[in-house]
Amino acid sequence: MKDDSQHADGRATGLAEWARATASIADIPQSAALVPVSDDASFRRYFRFSEGGADLVFVDAPPEHEDNESFVKISAALCEAGLNCPEVKAFDYNLGYLAVTDLGDRLYLDELRENPSAMPSLYRDAIRAILKLLPVTCDLPPYDALKLKTEMDLFHEWFLVGQLGLKVNSDVAQMLEEVYERLVSSALEQPTVFVHRDFHCRNLMVEAAANPGIIDFQDAVVGPVTYDLVSLYKDCYYQFDRNLVEQVVDDFRQELASRGLVASDVPMLRWFDLMGAQRHLKCLGIFSRLNLRDGKPGYLADIPLVVDYLVETAAIYPELESFHQWLLAEIMPKVSDLKQVVR
Repeated sequence: MKDDSQHADGRATGLAEWARATASIADIPQSAALVPVSDDASFRRYFRFSEGGADLVFVDAPPEHEDNESFVKISAALCEAGLNCPEVKAFDYNLGYLAVTDLGDRLYLDELRENPSAMPSLYRDAIRAILKLLPVTCDLPPYDALKLKTEMDLFHEWFLVGQLGLKVNSDVAQMLEEVYERLVSSALEQPTVFVHRDFHCRNLMVEAAANPGIIDFQDAVVGPVTYDLVSLYKDCYYQFDRNLVEQVVDDFRQELASRGLVASDVPMLRWFDLMGAQRHLKCLGIFSRLNLRDGKPGYLADIPLVVDYLVETAAIYPELESFHQWLLAEIMPKVSDLKQVVR
């Protein structure tokens, strides 16, 4: 870990030197210090200068780990579509440094916790943003069967085996494969649109004008029409009442139908729920990997809610009955143990 820390510090120093040398960005005094803003579930880190910097955030995104070309490309497309996202003012692909416009520090999650009554208006804005995202095009990869399945494999490797220490026998492995196939099949039934892939309360910023500010979009794909709505309303960090969720999904179906994107009788709630199950299997794997490989244990606290979503969905659909019973018998007790560890 010492070597990693020294490497990160060296990159921060390099970022500061690059920012000062790139005169077109802003006037940054030599006395200004580079101050960490945040990091996230990736290798990216964000900084501001203590003075100067002209309302910019400076990003350290190591090129061996981060697809900075996609970030720049997608940012331009979203800005052109009238969405509020960080605009790239300068970048160096070789170094992995970027300067982007500053959307502030106020996450949707912060606002929900401190001012719950703001939720309806915040989420009306978020849904409007999803609808503006749908037709965006910028040469994105497809969210195809292979990618959907590969993501769910993270559940087996990192959550079941790595985090929980389970030995998965052949019967359980077969049952899970059948579940994966059902989830992939449902996802591929859906019309395809621009998909942000992490459109949730930790990636939406509260903005006085042009709300929300949208960040962390560099992994966007062309994929199922329900995906971003799933990220928003089956959020791994904040739970909504099921009745509200069902109403939102039906309203979304009607809006898409009015735009000619779906037929009026499509099984939107089923698409939404099964898309959520695929996403949550992936997220359990990612949260476990962040803990075990990357030394970021904070995401363990989010695992119980994600498992609850899976249990809820599996209880609704008869074809997931075996999965539901397995979750109750094998996974829920171990998640209860995990709650004690992270409490």
